[in-house]
Amino acid sequence: MAGDASAPRKCAGSDCENDAGSLQCPNCQKLGKENYFCSQDCFKRNWSEHKKLHKSQSSLLQNLFPPNVVSYPDPATGHFNPFPTFPFTGTLRPVYPLSAKREVPKSIQYPDYAKDGIPRSEQVFVGRNKIAILDLKQQEGMRKVCRLAREVLDIAARAAKPGVTTDFIDEIVHKACLERNSYPSPLNYCHFPKSVCTSPNEIICHGIPDQRVLKNGDILNIDVTLYHGGFHGDLNETYYIGDKALADSDSVRVVETARECLDQAIEIVKPGMLFRDPGNVIEKLAKSRNCSVIKTYCGHGINQLFHCAPNVPHYAKNKAVGTAKPGMCFTIEPMISLGTHKDKTWPDDWTSATQDGTRTAQFEHTLLVTEDGVEILTARLPDSPGGPVPLLTPEPAASNGDSTVAS
Repeated sequence: MAGDASAPRKCAGSDCENDAGSLQCPNCQKLGKENYFCSQDCFKRNWSEHKKLHKSQSSLLQNLFPPNVVSYPDPATGHFNPFPTFPFTGTLRPVYPLSAKREVPKSIQYPDYAKDGIPRSEQVFVGRNKIAILDLKQQEGMRKVCRLAREVLDIAARAAKPGVTTDFIDEIVHKACLERNSYPSPLNYCHFPKSVCTSPNEIICHGIPDQRVLKNGDILNIDVTLYHGGFHGDLNETYYIGDKALADSDSVRVVETARECLDQAIEIVKPGMLFRDPGNVIEKLAKSRNCSVIKTYCGHGINQLFHCAPNVPHYAKNKAVGTAKPGMCFTIEPMISLGTHKDKTWPDDWTSATQDGTRTAQFEHTLLVTEDGVEILTARLPDSPGGPVPLLTPEPAASNGDSTVAS
């Protein structure tokens, strides 16, 4: 039996009274809706209003069928990945839950950000680019806090071995700081949740200590800063975790290159050095080892403030301003990658990883410019763990082909 012919469809354009043709909105088709237009021009003219229908429909569908982005805790351990849909660049994953915030007794002097996470002393605009010249008393304050920071880093490094978690290292650092009547500077700095930064393998810097267990073959950067007597002391080193790391030629190449980059950069520090010069030294060595220099992060001034002027970039042909003068304190802390110089930050807003997932290493010292050279305030002690090891293979002669490393 034949039915009656259906009435002609009307164009979905809000300002159009024409009959619709066969042109349908493709997004409506995906959502199971039918919206026809009389012409392509009419569709384009009404797009800004019409697309609102897609958003409301999508929201409705998401409420009815929420996306499966929940990471359920492992029944055996209670551990979980808080960012299950994030496109991680390498094999490393965060292992939550984080331990509770560690407390600092009120008898210890706090930096200004300790309670609310806001370093107000660093946010002043008047004179913020002026580089402080420390007097003799202030220089002695920096020497003391840097000696304490070296002690704490060495304690943490001795505990870094296969089978321990980075959270355990955080606990050790926190206790060692308190034993020295010092505040762990990273704690609540811009709301950082822990007392130390632990950055394994492809993590460039600012790794948050969690429940991940260190494995034989990892490399691990431990970044320690103390606040004592009104001054900050900052240093870090990258360590080999187990014999497998020491036997891996690429791991040794990136770690030893980063170590030597810092050493060679320090050799040029003296009054009159331009703050743009260390980057030229660092990148020349890194490229000779087929490595890249991370460009996002730089060395910084340090004194009563955790981070201040000057900026000391680690890559060549940078535009840093300023000249070193006696009494200035700053860090140099090159971050070297086996692959690209580009980075990607995890959703925790802190953890920075290489974009291609390749391994990276970093070393840092706090330096004081003297009348005739430089004093390494965070220098290694005779019994400091770690230290240089020989490269396992001849250095590659060719560049890694990353032509954008130098700006």
